[in-house]
Amino acid sequence: MTALPATIPSPTQGVWTIGPLPVRAYALCILVGIVVAVWLTDRRWRDRGGREGQVLDIAAWAVPFGIVGGRLYHVASSWQPYFGPGGHPVQALYIWEGGLGIWGAITLGGVGAYIGARRAGVLLPPFADAAAPGIVLAQAIGRLGNWFNNELYGGPTTLPWGLQVHQWDAAAGHAVTGPDGRPVVLGTFHPTFLYELLWDVAVAVALLVLDRRFRFGHGRLFALYVLLYTLGRGWIEALRVDPANHILGLRLNLWTSLLVGLGALVYLVLSFRLRPGRETSVYRADRAAAEHDEDAASSPAMTRWMDWVRTRPSRGGDDGSKADTGDPKADAGGTTEDRKDDPDDPDQPDHPDHEDGDRDPEASANARWLVRLRARRGGQDRAGGPTGESEPGAEHQPKHGAGSGRWRVADDADDADEADHADEPDDADDADEPDEPDEPDEPDEPDEHRARAGDAAGGSRPS
Repeated sequence: MTALPATIPSPTQGVWTIGPLPVRAYALCILVGIVVAVWLTDRRWRDRGGREGQVLDIAAWAVPFGIVGGRLYHVASSWQPYFGPGGHPVQALYIWEGGLGIWGAITLGGVGAYIGARRAGVLLPPFADAAAPGIVLAQAIGRLGNWFNNELYGGPTTLPWGLQVHQWDAAAGHAVTGPDGRPVVLGTFHPTFLYELLWDVAVAVALLVLDRRFRFGHGRLFALYVLLYTLGRGWIEALRVDPANHILGLRLNLWTSLLVGLGALVYLVLSFRLRPGRETSVYRADRAAAEHDEDAASSPAMTRWMDWVRTRPSRGGDDGSKADTGDPKADAGGTTEDRKDDPDDPDQPDHPDHEDGDRDPEASANARWLVRLRARRGGQDRAGGPTGESEPGAEHQPKHGAGSGRWRVADDADDADEADHADEPDDADDADEPDEPDEPDEPDEPDEHRARAGDAAGGSRPS
């Protein structure tokens, strides 16, 4: 039976060469963490109302900014190996050798995320809430790179989970070997990288559960991530013994965790009081309006309306022929010069519906068609209704046929009624009655009698 090892072993090699290309475990862990963070953030972002692909667009800005920011923070907080006595400034650019500060990555990565979010037309707080669990999970995966580099360990320990650490050659990417050819072991220490890995996973799970239960908004879930992470980072940082700068007896990263955690707590309290609830939209105001217009334009009702408008008589036929416009002069081949005195033409400057400047040609054509229809109907009313003389083109019917549109032109119905009665006698009601004999003509009265009758019809006599 094989006994369990008394300590956790550390790798003796962190770089593998494939042809001329060196493959570093630390870089692979960072890349895997980024992929997992983008995948999880994309799922959560779409659940919040975002669109597929927007996370990749924002990550294209946030990731490079975050890597540069993390390296700048590491070099600024541990500057002696690069700019101190005997240091090598050019090595400050060797990111693959390890050394990324999380606070620099979060700060400058947030700047990149803001640029990407603004270009995508989305709000940064809801995006930060969606990304928080993925970010802390990526940190957990990235801590495996510290294990490959034999770094980020605590004080000596005899616990069963103690970490065996080798003397490390960062430039070569492997452990230093002794005279016997075996890697040099520095001792057994607290695996602080493992502590932080487990803490980060626990924070990611807590964020997912709490967000599903309480539906955080306005950047509060991201602030909660910062607060929970700094709580764990505080006690883990106190266990570390690797070289670091100190302020008032405490490691610099410990002071940073304390200040950042307090800032996150203040933001949580103020945000809950000033902006309770959750955002109804993840888009900026201008983008939200554009999205609403786009959705309205693509709605089934608007599609049917536009299809109906395209079939209006003011438009040409599908075969390229000119459709009936309702204007007798225009249909007869008249020109604008022929209609310059037409008071019902809305293109005339004196017409009340005339508008200066550019107008939608389709809307203008429909407006002119409606005005001319009203004018024709007004002319029929003045001429005695449908039985009066109508203008040419009055027999036009709407798209759906007579009586099925918004108005009814009755000329066809009246013409059909007159055709049905064309063959009937004028006195159809008296057809069955016998003809009465003609009365004999009365003899002509003398002129004086007719004069008296005219005076009586006048109603007065001369006084």
